[in-house]
Amino acid sequence: MSVTENIRVAAPRPLVVLELLKPGTWFPPMWAYLCGVVSTGLPIWDNWALFALGIILAGPVVCGMSQAANDWCDRHVDAINQPDRPIPSGRMPGRTGLWVALLMTALGLAIGWQLGPWGFAATLVATALAWAYSAEPLRLKRSGIWGPGTVGLAYEGLPWITGAAVMTAALPRWETLAIALLYALGAHGIMTLNDFKALEGDRATGVNSLPVTLGPRRAARVACWVMALPQGAVVALLASWGATAPALAIGGLLGLQAVAMRRLLTDPEGLAPWYNGTGVMLYVTGMLIAAFALGALA
Repeated sequence: MSVTENIRVAAPRPLVVLELLKPGTWFPPMWAYLCGVVSTGLPIWDNWALFALGIILAGPVVCGMSQAANDWCDRHVDAINQPDRPIPSGRMPGRTGLWVALLMTALGLAIGWQLGPWGFAATLVATALAWAYSAEPLRLKRSGIWGPGTVGLAYEGLPWITGAAVMTAALPRWETLAIALLYALGAHGIMTLNDFKALEGDRATGVNSLPVTLGPRRAARVACWVMALPQGAVVALLASWGATAPALAIGGLLGLQAVAMRRLLTDPEGLAPWYNGTGVMLYVTGMLIAAFALGALA
């Protein structure tokens, strides 16, 4: 068989590559980048190119890369949890998944370079976090503390800060940094709930997620507190800055989340996907309200 024929055999179909990049996961960092842009108070249409490029970088490229890297490094875990995924199923043969992750890494750095020094620096950090989360020797996902914290920072905090920095070509104001980091901290709880779907494989392969180490019910309680307390701090900060209406609105959303959390705690394993489709939407709505409040203060 010729080299050309070998490449043709190993090359996966485009839809399989898209499945590996998981478009459904792109929303959080894209939304956070939008929040960062809004928090500057600058009109998007005056810098639409930077906005559009940053959205593409945060979602399809960097987040997609992180999903490919995670699936490659988790192929033995996915063989237990989700054997129908592209790599364990054989639909993405050989080392193709690794090459996709590496090529997406290079593409992300190339796009980040176009966003200036702040955008490129943020891309370097995001890329490093993605590989540190999934790959040996660090493999931060083995820890129920560092793993969700890394994803929360990479998905919520860093894109928010990047959006603000790219639009202003400067380090964001301390108020923006504080709100972005609080929402990144709260996302630790969201990521803990996301770990419920991999409970069986994590136990079998030594991934010490909070659902594994604490048990589902205690882990769900911890996740709820971790999601709620930073939002309470956001409400307090906005109120202290005179943004009363946004503070009340986010407080109301937090109250609705509390109602959803009470239901979640009745059956954490069964209802974690439900909460990710309801409570998380309330969470990210609050993020955008906080971003508009920061933009008004600016």
